[in-house]
Amino acid sequence: MSTRGTLRWRLVRRLVALQVALLAALLLILLGWSWSRGDSLALETEDRVLEVLGDAVAHGVDGQLVLRQTPALTALRAEVPHLWFSVHDAQGHWLSEGRVPPEFARIGHALDEIGQARLGWNLGDPARPTARIKRMDTAAGAVQIMTGPGGPLSAGQLAKAALLTLAAFGLPAAGLMALVTLLVTPLVVRRALRGLDRAAADAARIDVDRRGVRLPAEQVPAEVAPLVHAVNAALARLDEGYAQQQRFLLDAAHELRTPIAILQARLEGLADSAPRTQLLEDVARLATLAEQMLDAQRLRQQDAAFAPVDLAALAGQVAADLAPLAIAAGYALALERQTDSVLVDGDRAALERVVTNLVQNAIQHGGRHGTIALRIPAPHALEVADQGEGIAAADRERIFEPFHRLRPQAGGAGLGLHLVQEIVQRHGARIAVRDEPGGGACFRIDFPPPAM
Repeated sequence: MSTRGTLRWRLVRRLVALQVALLAALLLILLGWSWSRGDSLALETEDRVLEVLGDAVAHGVDGQLVLRQTPALTALRAEVPHLWFSVHDAQGHWLSEGRVPPEFARIGHALDEIGQARLGWNLGDPARPTARIKRMDTAAGAVQIMTGPGGPLSAGQLAKAALLTLAAFGLPAAGLMALVTLLVTPLVVRRALRGLDRAAADAARIDVDRRGVRLPAEQVPAEVAPLVHAVNAALARLDEGYAQQQRFLLDAAHELRTPIAILQARLEGLADSAPRTQLLEDVARLATLAEQMLDAQRLRQQDAAFAPVDLAALAGQVAADLAPLAIAAGYALALERQTDSVLVDGDRAALERVVTNLVQNAIQHGGRHGTIALRIPAPHALEVADQGEGIAAADRERIFEPFHRLRPQAGGAGLGLHLVQEIVQRHGARIAVRDEPGGGACFRIDFPPPAM
């Protein structure tokens, strides 16, 4: 599943979209504010006029005040359509340009001692003129400059001023907010969902062999907590149902052992005959099934302590116990070992069930002819081989699945080889199936060396 479809990324995308919408609204407000402040921009034009004129004022050859044609002055005259100003010094030299409002032309030298002032009746009212006076130091010495906004700004000037304001303030702020959103939002969301990630990791580890596990609900978001509590309640119900089922199977297996033993004893007391032999095999299968059910319960308890086990002696004991059953079914039973003692670490009772199940499997599927061989071919290995039809390569993994049988009409419940694999894996060993050179199947178990 793509990470872009996760709850985390859906939240990130929605938060980023919200931030973009808020930024867009902010920029529109800023643009409108810039457009609406035409009067303030006009006032700022006066400051610019004063600055440009202060740089351009100089004395001519005759001592009069003149304006040098600076690039800034040329640009100012082009940008301000109704530019007006007047300049005079203490010697009485005057210089003016544009239409000076009569109200301000009559002031003359009355305000020569004023450093700076703003004149007008109603600031912001275009029907009544305003003016700005400022004493400045220039190349022509100290002069007093009077100027005004030069009339309302044009739509183009307002748009240009608004865009300049937007570029100076809005775009950097928008970029910074977008960057912070993209960097911080995933971190905030990840931190908020950290408890949910931990619960998901715990849920991934739940299986049939790890019961009693519950998902942590302490650090998950409040909106998800009801789901976590519901899952924990479902897990509790499943654990209880599983425990009831296992108790039933264990009780049933214990109850079956007594009648099976009685039936087997009565059959053994009958005279030899073909029906007696067949019934003894059937009873043996029932006894094996009951033991396998008990084995399944023992495996789940996992409380057996490992100790050194002599594989050679164990194989000899199983061969002696099952020899009558194998001979009655038409087989010869052989024990092949190169040494009298082969030690591995393990649970002796469980390993005895492994060898017993493998020999009983060979008796059931070996074709009722030939030899069933128990071999100790290596220091830490054990083999059980028959001379039957063998097992196809495609079926060699599936035969270890619970309740799987190669032939549906065959006897048994399909638990024996599954239990064998579970016990072998618990001992850190490996089991594999291969073809026997003379025909048939060979199950080989390789054990790890015993701990020193």
